[in-house]
Amino acid sequence: MKRTLVTIATILIAALLGPAAASAKLTEIGNPTAQGLPSCPKNPCLVVSRTTGFQLQGGRVKDPYLVPRAGSIVAFTVALGKPTASQTRYFDNNLGGKASARITVLRPFARRRNNFRFVVKGQSSVVNLVPYFGQTAQFALTQSLPVNRNDIVALTVPTWAPTLVCPPVPGDTTNMKCNLGQDSIWRASRPKPCSNGEAFQQFAQQRLNVMAQYAYEYKTARMTYSATLISTP
Repeated sequence: MKRTLVTIATILIAALLGPAAASAKLTEIGNPTAQGLPSCPKNPCLVVSRTTGFQLQGGRVKDPYLVPRAGSIVAFTVALGKPTASQTRYFDNNLGGKASARITVLRPFARRRNNFRFVVKGQSSVVNLVPYFGQTAQFALTQSLPVNRNDIVALTVPTWAPTLVCPPVPGDTTNMKCNLGQDSIWRASRPKPCSNGEAFQQFAQQRLNVMAQYAYEYKTARMTYSATLISTP
């Protein structure tokens, strides 16, 4: 699928920018496997569920999903775990259906005292992830998403997605803890305080120009997605 994406991206540059295509820049925002592969089907098989989220920090890399320059998002990539049949059945039955995701463009609601409030400025269509379990899959957008510098590219999961790197904590018997380190942080569009029960409630942002506070911070895990940006020349 990567070779197909390169071809599509090249065509989009030519179609969108015409003679200016040579000065456009192709950038991948984020790296889906920078800190490893998704943990499923191994324990703990934790997934992103019913929320919109983005990685705030991945090890020493801060703000990996901050848009570096204005342009258009033309594709997104997800690295997917391969949950077992019983794991899949559990998630399907408890999290609203089959695994799915879409890419989302977030814009800070206010520069001062933002408190992690963001407005949805663009979204792709929802993609069925099931055929791609165990793979790194790239999806070209049918319509590109304009972005500004300092927007955030997030992943919206209306149901669930095995897109979480979560190494086991030695000696943990709960299978609910991850071990990437305190400097691996992602934020979700959930209120604070957040309990385990809220993972089953719907907090995914799926309407344009609607604001939500990304109040809850998860540590020691990494989301596994990226987005392809064509900058405006």
